[in-house]
Amino acid sequence: MKLNKIMKSMVIGGLAAAVVSGSTLVGAAQSQTQKAVAAKGQSKNLIVLIGDGMGPAQVSAARYFQQYTKGVSHLNLDPYYVGQATTYADRGEDGDKIVSGIVTDSASAGTAFATGHKTYNAGISVSNEDVAKPFASIIEAAENNGKSTGLVTTARITHATPAVYASHVRSRDNESAIASQYLESGVDVLLGGGKQFFTTKEEKGKRSDKNILPDFQAKGYKLVENTASLNALPASTTKVLGLFGNSHVAYVPERTAEVPSLAAMTSKALKVLSNDKDGFVMMVEGGRIDHAGHANDLPTLVQEALDFDAAFKTAIEFAKKDGNTSVVVTADHETGGLSLSRDNIYEINIDLWDKQKHSSETLAASLEAAQTPEEIRTIVTANTWITDLSDEEVQQIMNGDGSSYKREGAYNAVISKRLLVGWSGHGHSAVDVGVWAYGPIADQVKGQVDNTEIATAGAKILGLDLNKRSTELQSKYLYPKFKISRENEVLFPAEALVKALGGAYKGDASTAKLTLGKNAVELNLSAKTAKLNGKAATYTVDVDNGKLYLPLAAFSQLTGTALKWDALSERIVLR
Repeated sequence: MKLNKIMKSMVIGGLAAAVVSGSTLVGAAQSQTQKAVAAKGQSKNLIVLIGDGMGPAQVSAARYFQQYTKGVSHLNLDPYYVGQATTYADRGEDGDKIVSGIVTDSASAGTAFATGHKTYNAGISVSNEDVAKPFASIIEAAENNGKSTGLVTTARITHATPAVYASHVRSRDNESAIASQYLESGVDVLLGGGKQFFTTKEEKGKRSDKNILPDFQAKGYKLVENTASLNALPASTTKVLGLFGNSHVAYVPERTAEVPSLAAMTSKALKVLSNDKDGFVMMVEGGRIDHAGHANDLPTLVQEALDFDAAFKTAIEFAKKDGNTSVVVTADHETGGLSLSRDNIYEINIDLWDKQKHSSETLAASLEAAQTPEEIRTIVTANTWITDLSDEEVQQIMNGDGSSYKREGAYNAVISKRLLVGWSGHGHSAVDVGVWAYGPIADQVKGQVDNTEIATAGAKILGLDLNKRSTELQSKYLYPKFKISRENEVLFPAEALVKALGGAYKGDASTAKLTLGKNAVELNLSAKTAKLNGKAATYTVDVDNGKLYLPLAAFSQLTGTALKWDALSERIVLR
């Protein structure tokens, strides 16, 4: 049993003494609980697999490819299909616009199936408020019960989907903070790309503070960066950080023997995590299905989907052999608006789907650098079966497609037309996504479900308390919107923050009063002066579009607690 994790969670709840004096009782109680769970036919372990961007058409495309080029009629996933899930997010902001949230991103969708709560696009496991609260994921709740945990992906390990399980930030772009939060998260296995968010700018990384890899090693993590070192991990390994690329793990067409497949990463993670007799929860993501969809690169997308299907096979074989493991599979959203037909032609040229040698990503720079039609023809011919590129197709590529993908996007448009597939664009769509499941969780996610039910069903079959873990996190952190003054001072929305702290706000255009317990801050907004409990106080008083902002010092004095601003994670540390 991982008493260190149990002790950590109970200290957060203010019960450290009970742990020290009653660890034997805790252990006995947990043992009885596990026996009760087993008696109900529930699971000790849970494996969640996410095909990022894998909508119905992506699944069909992978199946057709196998059927017509390899003689394999079904995906490994197919026998376990149980239903479909909605993907919509909360309303949110996109620049100056308010958006409905019907079309989700990976952060909000991931928050839903990791925590059981909706949020806005870009939010990583935080609530949709001006002063957001953290929501606990099923992995964080599992750690409260002494289980081992793992995250595996072909994207950056700091990317949105893995991030929602073990970090909390207002913006998914804050990947350095996500990497740092992993260090404190307790997650035992972290495998994917994204080394740049663990290393400094001087080391070709993105961090402006320090290289945090030694910090992981000091906490007992084995650091691996290639297939050989992953395979060489001792059987006794309990913690591993695998970083197989500075950014994302290479696409399947570019993957060398030194870069492990998603199935290989999944297999090793299962070996490490299954050492824990109390069980484990892990998430496995096929992250680059989404990226190929964004680029509209169908041949690469199919290879990534099959890579994901192979990882599912590894997971399902483990679950069947183990006998006490649930598996659930879904997607966060569909990407690209893929259609397996176009131009009123009742055909798809599936015999051409494996004729592209490399992903379009590898051609992007050379396509942009090309100066002449002949150079474009040379690049295309070298990577495809096409020897008859027309003048119109050449010009289409040279013009770019008007998106951020530029000539790469236009190249994929040319390829897609010849393959007889279509795309609605380079973004996500709002279609429902499939759900596949095995074990006790299957009965909880059948039919039409919302993506939040993936989290709640997982917690139910494992006997986990998501709300309890969320309460513990919310007692430690708040995630406010903020602004930085010209003097480089961080200021917070006064009304929203004082209410989030349990106080009250009363104000109009000229005055404002913040009260919390026996303390009060009174402000003259015209003179921009402040009083604390009737005595003059020195605060920056900033009114922006009718909204009052104050520095953290004002709220520290209101609460009588030294609140701390964690600038990296952009959160207030309450204690």
